[in-house]
Amino acid sequence: MSSTSMNRSACLQECNQVPVSNQDRLPLPALLALAMAAFITILTEALPAGLLPLMAQSLTVSEALVGQLVTIYAIGSLLAAIPLTAVTQSWRRRPLLLIAISGFAVVNAVTAVSDSYTITLVARFFAGVFAGLLWALVAGYAARMVPEHLKGRAIAIAMAGTPIALSLGIPAGTFLGAAWGWRVTFGLMSILTVILVVWVTAKVPDFPGQARGKGFALRTVFTLPGIRPILFVTLVYVLAHNILYTYIAPFLVPVGIADRIDLVLLVFGVAALLGIWIVGVLIDRRLRELVLISTTLFALAALALGLVRNVPAAVYTSVAVWGLAFGGSATLFQTALAKTAGEATDVAQSMMVTVWNIAIAGGGIVGGILLETFSVSAFPWSVLVLLVAALVVTGVARSHGFPSSR
Repeated sequence: MSSTSMNRSACLQECNQVPVSNQDRLPLPALLALAMAAFITILTEALPAGLLPLMAQSLTVSEALVGQLVTIYAIGSLLAAIPLTAVTQSWRRRPLLLIAISGFAVVNAVTAVSDSYTITLVARFFAGVFAGLLWALVAGYAARMVPEHLKGRAIAIAMAGTPIALSLGIPAGTFLGAAWGWRVTFGLMSILTVILVVWVTAKVPDFPGQARGKGFALRTVFTLPGIRPILFVTLVYVLAHNILYTYIAPFLVPVGIADRIDLVLLVFGVAALLGIWIVGVLIDRRLRELVLISTTLFALAALALGLVRNVPAAVYTSVAVWGLAFGGSATLFQTALAKTAGEATDVAQSMMVTVWNIAIAGGGIVGGILLETFSVSAFPWSVLVLLVAALVVTGVARSHGFPSSR
């Protein structure tokens, strides 16, 4: 092989380009490893909500204090995502990914054996820190494995672990916790994480970080054309979702189906799985259109819940439409951000993690205020206002952020 050919081959590997013969291949083992990482992250975050009474009894604290194990996790992610991503820009990607994943093995093991609420709270904070770092990596990592025309599909596969965890993982974890004890559930997650570390080491390729001195400043990335519209749409969309999702139990009381919350969430989860499949198929050709359709469907579901919220059949139908809309939303926003940010994707994704967690916390706060001040009847209309704002900004961001298909 000539020196020119050797140099070209080296460039293809180091610059993350894909040879012509592999243009339409998706590295499924590697992408599924990322999906498994997302699955474990979401399961670690949300499982205490399903095991609330059991954990409260075991740790001898109130259920309200156990609920703060979810809050402290979100705070850890919120505080860590941007600074950790900035500090580690020059690190090689796979070792950094393995550190983030390995952290979950440690914190879940500590949670499984801890008899102290304080120690458990600290472990949950660090779980959030590792989550903030991992979420900042996943989308950009998936995008670097494939050529430009497959980036959206690759991110969709990597993000598939999220709806699977919400629709299947949390109910399964709650069932196992009730049958064998909540500590067993966290212990099993720790074992799964160790297996994932081996999987990532064997199947996920390594990539270089940014050369020292050539990293991207936070302000520079934030002011890139299209970044702010994407972050704004993400904020209001996820805020709308969490106002309704966080307080779905009291919302169902007037309908008379509060005792079927498990079925309502199952309908949501199954529809969300269908949504992420549709997004995965179409995202590389119709990203803008999918964002508009997703937001519109969610808005229509909110409108229906506002108009006929006392009719059980209408609620189930609206929840299904809402799940269909929400299922692929994380993939849509992260793909739009990755394509807009280019080489600065990891820094941009750290902003996404921060915005997402602000929206989660904001959903709990705003929803609580609405519940105490106006009752659950205010939820659909508040959600609708936020989604209209998201539609307007998406419509305006035609050139940058959510560009028209070419």
